[in-house]
Amino acid sequence: MSSTPWHTRADSGDWDAIATQINAHGGALLPRLLTATEAARLRRLYTQDDLFRKTVDMERHRYGTGEYRYFRRPYPEPLEQLKHALYPRLLTIARDWWAKLGRDSPWPDTLDEWLQMCHAAGQTKPTALLLRYRTGDWNALHRDLYGDLVFPLQVVINLSDPATDYAGGEFLLVEQRLRAQSRGTATQLPQGYGYAFTTRDRPVPSARGWSAAPVRHGISVVHSGERYALGLIFHDAA
Repeated sequence: MSSTPWHTRADSGDWDAIATQINAHGGALLPRLLTATEAARLRRLYTQDDLFRKTVDMERHRYGTGEYRYFRRPYPEPLEQLKHALYPRLLTIARDWWAKLGRDSPWPDTLDEWLQMCHAAGQTKPTALLLRYRTGDWNALHRDLYGDLVFPLQVVINLSDPATDYAGGEFLLVEQRLRAQSRGTATQLPQGYGYAFTTRDRPVPSARGWSAAPVRHGISVVHSGERYALGLIFHDAA
């Protein structure tokens, strides 16, 4: 895919600093990827039933409370463009992680090639999603694993303004440390900004060199208002 404004926005970040932050904490704030107008347009898509393949009531499944919807393909703009813009940047970090862990890196140079591998393995369902939280809603700690093929990083973009639209609703990361208590990180994401974080596990220094630390993510309780977010996952679902 040729360069787009979304590539320009993604590339505007200090990716050395982003990689350092992700390596230290499992997640890092990305540049602003969407304007307030673009975020508002994506929020309005939530009620357009024909755009989505599945809706999940989190309380029904004991995932927390709130709701999210998986998009159908083709994705509305600019989801596909954002995923293609972010993939090569995240790929560098992913390959470094697997090298540290002594694992073979399965991810090709392009997102299209990687998704072809997912589809060949039976993982054909699109995984980009919109999430909606209202007052009192929250998302339990979890990992977005949909099959054997997993990309180790994903991105969430906050579509609401924490200064005016809602209170609470911090993004949570919890890392399970080897023979120690877990470490939690809470981040309030500005509107339109991306946040890259660990999908399943990540390398951490250990007595043997490097070990894989499991990481889960979620959302703290929204105390008031309404919070929307866009989730970009770089593997498809079985």
